[in-house]
Amino acid sequence: MSESKRQCVDAGFESVQTYMEVATQMADKSSGKSKGVGKKNSGVSTVGKTTTTDRTHTNAYAVKPALLAGGNPQIPKGYGDAFVQAYIVALPGWKQDVGRRLDRLIIAAVPEMKKAVKWNSPFYGVEDNVWSLSFHCFTKYVRVAFFRGADLTPPPPGASTQKHVRYLDIHEGDAIDEAQFADWVRQASRLPGEKI
Repeated sequence: MSESKRQCVDAGFESVQTYMEVATQMADKSSGKSKGVGKKNSGVSTVGKTTTTDRTHTNAYAVKPALLAGGNPQIPKGYGDAFVQAYIVALPGWKQDVGRRLDRLIIAAVPEMKKAVKWNSPFYGVEDNVWSLSFHCFTKYVRVAFFRGADLTPPPPGASTQKHVRYLDIHEGDAIDEAQFADWVRQASRLPGEKI
């Protein structure tokens, strides 16, 4: 099994085909393509020719999103677990392990959490389009943002310029207090979320 295919399965995709569908959708979104919209028929036949879309479909599992500053993957906006898993698979090095662990801890604490990727970050919340927490990669750490973190007991350690937001920064090699993290996730899920 190729490394890319193994990552798809390890990330929780049902199959490489599922990942290919998400990757194709992501590639189409990031390239600004939308099928048939605003295109004029030039009268040139494409029968027998390999199109960009064909290449995207056949090689989608090999497509790796661009990494932005701090190693944060550039993932188009999307709702559902598949987009979050695509984000996690694209994380570099130790950050991928942290991302997988955070995702597992969040879902173990609150199984009904909904997921999305917005602004190149995974978001989690119990209501549609209302979010309790998110995480984002920076050069030397992964930052978990609790949008009502000031209301958590005890509050996460990182202060924010925003009144209610608190952060948990995880550096390479840091131990995560899983019991405390799960408690924060459960508390956050019961508080009013942010409509972002």
